[in-house]
Amino acid sequence: MDLSSAFKAYDVRGIVGVSLTDEAAEAIGAAFVDVLGLAGRKVLCGGDMRPSSRGFVSAFSLGASRRGAEVYDLGLISTDELYFASGALDAAGAIFTASHNPSQYNGIKMAKAGAVPISSDSGLLAIRDLAQRYLDGGYPTAERAGNIAPLDVLGDYAAKLRTLIDLDTVRPLKVVVDAGNGMAGLTVPAVLGNELLDGLPLTIVPLYFELDGTFPNHPANPLEPENLLDLRAAVLEHGADIGLAFDGDADRCFVVDETGRAVSPSAITAMIAVREIARAQAQGEAAPTVIHNLITSRAVPEFVEQAGGRPVRTRVGHSFIKARMAEENAVFGGEHSAHYYFRDFYNADTGLLAAMHVLAALGEQDAPLSTLAGKFEPYSASGEINSTVTDADQAIAAVRNSYEPAPGVAFDESDGLTIAAESGHWWFNVRASNTEELLRLNVEANDAATMQSVRDTVLDLIRN
Repeated sequence: MDLSSAFKAYDVRGIVGVSLTDEAAEAIGAAFVDVLGLAGRKVLCGGDMRPSSRGFVSAFSLGASRRGAEVYDLGLISTDELYFASGALDAAGAIFTASHNPSQYNGIKMAKAGAVPISSDSGLLAIRDLAQRYLDGGYPTAERAGNIAPLDVLGDYAAKLRTLIDLDTVRPLKVVVDAGNGMAGLTVPAVLGNELLDGLPLTIVPLYFELDGTFPNHPANPLEPENLLDLRAAVLEHGADIGLAFDGDADRCFVVDETGRAVSPSAITAMIAVREIARAQAQGEAAPTVIHNLITSRAVPEFVEQAGGRPVRTRVGHSFIKARMAEENAVFGGEHSAHYYFRDFYNADTGLLAAMHVLAALGEQDAPLSTLAGKFEPYSASGEINSTVTDADQAIAAVRNSYEPAPGVAFDESDGLTIAAESGHWWFNVRASNTEELLRLNVEANDAATMQSVRDTVLDLIRN
């Protein structure tokens, strides 16, 4: 087995039984310990609700313990639960999940102690190469093998989130939550319900809370509009104030307003950024830094500056965002893909904390969410549009060649290809996915007609 196909820029993602097996998971666990020097230290491991996750967790834990690590099996967890445990316990860890991918996929997200990300620039490739050696030729057992013990962190995770956002005094809200049969079916009741902590002034209407990694109702990928249809219908049916949708591992949260309209992740980023800037300023921080990737709306840095913060633009991808968060001591970071990062949460992304911010912003005032969110969406955006192409580089080159002779446009190739009108009236980015064989397009303009014209022109270049 060649592990190179499963190791991506900032995580592992492969097809179960083809590019990811129990034997591979065991070798990766052993390599994880050796590359990071974790013999004799705590290592955390858990998995999502996919049918293959439990076996992979056991195999990874076995490899890690045989190389001398003291392994704590976290059981069923969301990705942000791993980051919480890694930060709170100052321990390296891994979660088996393929996020929003279909059920035949699984993967691994890894973190160093303190929830510090591991990417292709910070050890992931070294783990891959050593794991390949171990997979091909076996690995030695340490002189002193470590133990494997269970550890439940759900209660402490829920309590941590409750300390970061106070929802006790918001006005009563009816909230529809679509867990997509993913890990939010476990974490939402623990954090927003009354199963572990005192109840909040929230009426939760659950959709697909049953943990089922075969995803019998719809794919756990709220980025695709068709996967929000059930949530939108339920919001209207129940007269809810807001709808929340989570992906499979519950590290991303998408928001629907009371009319059933999806609120853009850029608007959520701007909304939370303003709140986090105000909180940091109240604690004496003069100009809090907010990280945003190059695909978020132009409105994000504009709102950050208006609030007295300092916007910093960076590449797409959670490990890059987290690293920049630490470098800049940023209070918050947001991505167009609905990943939201918090300094108070170990610089890690958590969909539930983002959802709690939106609930607080909504519940602290009387206007509906459509009015509140509309203030943060001054431009017209396409959202992310995916195209399957046989040659991503060739498609991007076709776009570049078409626009290069045009006057009044600027080019940026720091992450994919970004082309912007020098007038500021429109911009778009096209980039290859790090985890799937897709080309992703995002377009934004001052008005809907211009956005649609640019969108259709670029899509025609990509697909034809």
